[in-house]
Amino acid sequence: MLIKNIRLVDKEKDFFTDVLIKDNKIVKLGESIESEDEEVIINGKELVLMPSFIDLHAHFRDPGYVYKEDLLSGSRAAVRGGFTYVNLMANTNPICSDEKIVSYVLQKAKNIGLIDVNQTLSITENFDGVSLNHLDHISKAIKVISDDGKGIKSSRVMYEALIKAKEKDLVVLIHAEDEEISKIDYRLAENLETIRDIYINKKINAKLHLTHVSTKEAIEEIERAKGKNDNVTCDVTPHHIALWDNDYRVNPPIREKEDVDRLIKAIKDGVVDAIATDHAPHSIEDKQKNAPGMVGLETAFKVAYTTLVKSKCIDLKRLSCLLTYGPARILNLEYGILQSGSKANYVIVDLEKESVVNSNDFYSKSKNTAFDGMKFYGEILMTVKDGEIKYLDDAFKKERFCDN
Repeated sequence: MLIKNIRLVDKEKDFFTDVLIKDNKIVKLGESIESEDEEVIINGKELVLMPSFIDLHAHFRDPGYVYKEDLLSGSRAAVRGGFTYVNLMANTNPICSDEKIVSYVLQKAKNIGLIDVNQTLSITENFDGVSLNHLDHISKAIKVISDDGKGIKSSRVMYEALIKAKEKDLVVLIHAEDEEISKIDYRLAENLETIRDIYINKKINAKLHLTHVSTKEAIEEIERAKGKNDNVTCDVTPHHIALWDNDYRVNPPIREKEDVDRLIKAIKDGVVDAIATDHAPHSIEDKQKNAPGMVGLETAFKVAYTTLVKSKCIDLKRLSCLLTYGPARILNLEYGILQSGSKANYVIVDLEKESVVNSNDFYSKSKNTAFDGMKFYGEILMTVKDGEIKYLDDAFKKERFCDN
């Protein structure tokens, strides 16, 4: 594949170039590249090539809730949104506290072949909030532990979990919520557990990752910890930076405008390490019963681009860092830099294409989104993983592909 006259952007670079891909790798960047043996030439004029995205936080509901989503539909949604690597949460049925479930998920994802998947193991066994014994004999296939959706109620259990995580070099991904307090005050619930977990980890220095941070107070605590070189990272979701004073049910809730402004300031200041979707598919019936969450893989780029880059809060290099290099660093992956010799994992996007979100067109089985009917800029035209096209917009193929 030879891509001509495209703007290449990653966390370090932003320039116009030709890109030659062979044997699943980028083999050459430069002006006026010519090749006689390439099967496909793509006209990249006025388009952008970026590293494909990594999602630190998604739910595919497989096994157990496949009427909401499964590994195939979730993978299709991911590549349509530009993602080629997704970290899946443990709230399956049965709960992923057993490596047999991890093996099932990883093998099924491999057989599908659209994206790479990491399956998170629960922190406490079956989310019981107490038992950590299942962590004692885990293999190196486990990179992340999380009881996402549930805060760790016991400070002692959190302390011991962080010790085990440090011994095994695991990322501890935390949904910060004191569930006793959230019945009274959702804001206080997030803030209290954020402070507690940071303070406990100050003593242990494990890899603590705070996910879907949503309040101004929580991000300020994280910023203070980072200023003291504490081992803490964090992500925010597209919906927590694009929406405010909105009663669409997600957990943590959509906050107020001053929270959004503070999160965006933290993004600009380099405090936020990643944007993660918290892709949470639900059936219509479950959503009507007030199940919290929304799907996000297919809208993440356009929402983040419009909110952050189109509005001139950050540049496209910073957005690339948030969507790829930042999460790759947390998961210890070689992703995020496009150069000669790197794997051909990339997306082609049209930044100027404006579209209206229509959930009926989603590849995901679920349609639960607060963005339905809203307009955003930035359309994913092609997603490539290891040199293979995994998603391709039909109009883009007709207009821009030329057989050599």
